[in-house]
Amino acid sequence: MPGTKATIHDVARAARVSPTTVSRYLNNSLRLPSETTARIDHAIRELRYRPNVLARRLLKGATEIIGLATPDIGNPFFAELASAVEARAGASGYSVILCSTGNRLDQELIYLERLASRHVDGLIFLTNHGDDGTLRRAFEDRRNIVLLDEDIEGLDVPKVFVENEHGGYLATQCLIRAGHSRIAHVSGPQNLFSVRERAQGFRKALYEHGLAAPDGYVLFGRYDRDFGHEAATRLLALPEPPTAIFAASDYLVMGILDALRDLGLSSPRDLSLVGFDDMPFASLLDPPITTVRQPIRSLGERGVDALIARINGIDEPAIKERLPVTLIERASVGDLPKRGQGLRRPGRARNLPPVTGNGDRTTGRRRKK
Repeated sequence: MPGTKATIHDVARAARVSPTTVSRYLNNSLRLPSETTARIDHAIRELRYRPNVLARRLLKGATEIIGLATPDIGNPFFAELASAVEARAGASGYSVILCSTGNRLDQELIYLERLASRHVDGLIFLTNHGDDGTLRRAFEDRRNIVLLDEDIEGLDVPKVFVENEHGGYLATQCLIRAGHSRIAHVSGPQNLFSVRERAQGFRKALYEHGLAAPDGYVLFGRYDRDFGHEAATRLLALPEPPTAIFAASDYLVMGILDALRDLGLSSPRDLSLVGFDDMPFASLLDPPITTVRQPIRSLGERGVDALIARINGIDEPAIKERLPVTLIERASVGDLPKRGQGLRRPGRARNLPPVTGNGDRTTGRRRKK
């Protein structure tokens, strides 16, 4: 049929079946004998028939699209998660609309409105700021929503998080095993769910060893490189500075390393470091950093599974799931300097020592409950 777009009626005539049979076959709502499906498939190929996707969606009352709202798609954490969401959704017949909110409340509410207006069938939502109740109120009447990574307290929807507290515990235990007792903690906004849980793990590990963080050793601010630099500069200026820092994000570790270089110091010789996330750059830093790995791809995949179950009405009650974390040991943790040496005070800048080895070994995986 040169120059003419084939219709479902053309396919039906060629396959010797009714148009309704072809339609139900394409919508997976009808089982047919193998010889019949072979005739339909052959007719579709020969006629180069393309189904009207919009008409099918209107007929089903669904868009076959899900939304993914993330604070910053330029952040490697959210980029990897988005890749996992798109792959998992595609395997289930869904497309994904990516919404980068800039971590702004007004943008988050706009994308929520898309769900209300049926532009998408459901929404996977991530935020990176605390909620004063605005998000909870806006979300509470929406069914097809899944929260990942950070919580919105009081919202009864499926939620998939990682074991933040256990990750903070593993990180701090690693530093204690190396002989450190003056351990500081640098983290993001104190009203964030993940921040509070990772700090709880930090304090738990200290308590079990009869230790405590002195005044000024725990700093909350932002999950970014600039705050890591600011926090490290403040900590290293203390009369009795820490010999180790657990940073609740690998981005914070990058800023801490910047501060060390500015002061002519290095890790782990002058300061041991453990991060959180295991971002793609973590093994490329100087030194490669010991960090707590989050299962980012699994987080995205489980979010899609939970949302599709929600869309299909088979998720009651809403799931609350925790994914395990793993300590990845590299080269940023050293044994405590001998008594009397302590931290070298800033002098003129000097070249950092070469990195020796880049092997990873995993420890501390806790079984999922």
